[in-house]
Amino acid sequence: MKSIVIGSAKHLAFALFYSSIGTSIALIAAAVWYLNSRPDLDLWHTTELEAQYRQQPSIASFNDYLQLEDRLFAEVEDTVITETKSESLLVLNRYVSGSYSDPKKWPQNWNRSFEWQNEQADYGILLLHGMSDSPYAMQHFAKHYKEAAHVLGLRLPGHGTLPSGLVDVTWQDMAAAVTLATKHLKLVMQDKPLYVVGFSTGAALALNHELEKIAQGKSGDFSGLVFLSPAIGLPPVAVGAKWQSRLGHLLGLDKLSWNSIQTEYDPFKYSSFAVNAGDVVYQLARRNVELISQLDSDAKARIAPILTFQSLTDDTVDSMAVVNDLYLQLPNKQHELVMFDINRTQVNLSLIETDPLSAYADFMGSTELNFNFTLIENTGEDEGEVQARTLASNHDIVAINEQWPKQVYSLSHIALPFPKTDELYGPLKTPLRQRIQIGAGASKGERGVLSVPPSEILRQKWNPFFGFMLEKMDTIITD
Repeated sequence: MKSIVIGSAKHLAFALFYSSIGTSIALIAAAVWYLNSRPDLDLWHTTELEAQYRQQPSIASFNDYLQLEDRLFAEVEDTVITETKSESLLVLNRYVSGSYSDPKKWPQNWNRSFEWQNEQADYGILLLHGMSDSPYAMQHFAKHYKEAAHVLGLRLPGHGTLPSGLVDVTWQDMAAAVTLATKHLKLVMQDKPLYVVGFSTGAALALNHELEKIAQGKSGDFSGLVFLSPAIGLPPVAVGAKWQSRLGHLLGLDKLSWNSIQTEYDPFKYSSFAVNAGDVVYQLARRNVELISQLDSDAKARIAPILTFQSLTDDTVDSMAVVNDLYLQLPNKQHELVMFDINRTQVNLSLIETDPLSAYADFMGSTELNFNFTLIENTGEDEGEVQARTLASNHDIVAINEQWPKQVYSLSHIALPFPKTDELYGPLKTPLRQRIQIGAGASKGERGVLSVPPSEILRQKWNPFFGFMLEKMDTIITD
């Protein structure tokens, strides 16, 4: 009887084992079929640009980088734009010459690096955009500081050209480009202070630049760091992203190298997103966390003041990681985290399942923070009015002139760098210009018709508190 029971248990275990293997194979096959059934890849997804920056020894200065960039954009013109036919269905394609999305329809091609020299500059500013973005995302900061600063907006490797540039780029490529730009600014400005403003991945690269130097026993290059939606931590799904791409290479299915394949209707940001891009940010974030953990208190004290602006709701990066992996690791110094709460109207709250602020309850109740934590919140009086409440300094409250717009329930990861007046992402229509304006309105109709997901169209793309943000930045950059 005992042998029968043992034998039956073995048979059952083997059956469950092979069943689980079969189920796993079926699920993987279904996932591969689904991912490969997406729209076909276009020329801008498959073209590999030879002039891409990959830390070539011949590119030893920022001027070398700009010369390589000239060749890169000439290559884009020759290999993709001249080969893309101007059809009516491509009227919103950035790679169709003369279309509404043609970057040449703007007075300046913001896909490229730019440097605004100023012989009377009191300081230098390096501007670093985010993953899949371009220097366009940093233009409003450049315009704000150009009268007092020598401004350099860097186009990160893999960006501003073709989405295919993100298929094999590494965070080390981007970090090396940041080093070239920083060395150039230091040479130009001599002993004058330098500041950096980084958005998303750009913020992570700025942080990495400083941490790598401090870990080597050197001083940082910047007198102050300003971060917007910094990529300090990513959702757990980013950990396994690279395996999708590897499976695609193994099976010869190029589509598996892409998280999304969309119409390239935005002149200054990729709509399609390579799997590798997510893994690059994840690896960069891991490296920064590793560096911070290795620094002792004296080394951490050498980190320049950091001012961070973060939306409480952020679908791209982990907002809580900004607190846990960065600010709670910093020593007692003039660092500040500004968090934008949701718009707490009764209607909005009735549609939100879980209050995103509840995860911060214990943290917000602490009176021993080593940094200033400022929450941008509703006043509780007139609908839309907000205030800045600093928790670590006896709950100081400052009124803010700007308000929540109607029908906006929160900011988003991508909204922070853009004011209401932005001509691409802002809501104010600019007539008599034959070019796209993404923020001017959302088309309405049946789901599943447009190639751009409704969730992308409706995502908040501009920051109603941009003026307040500039005032806070001035306290670090111009003091």
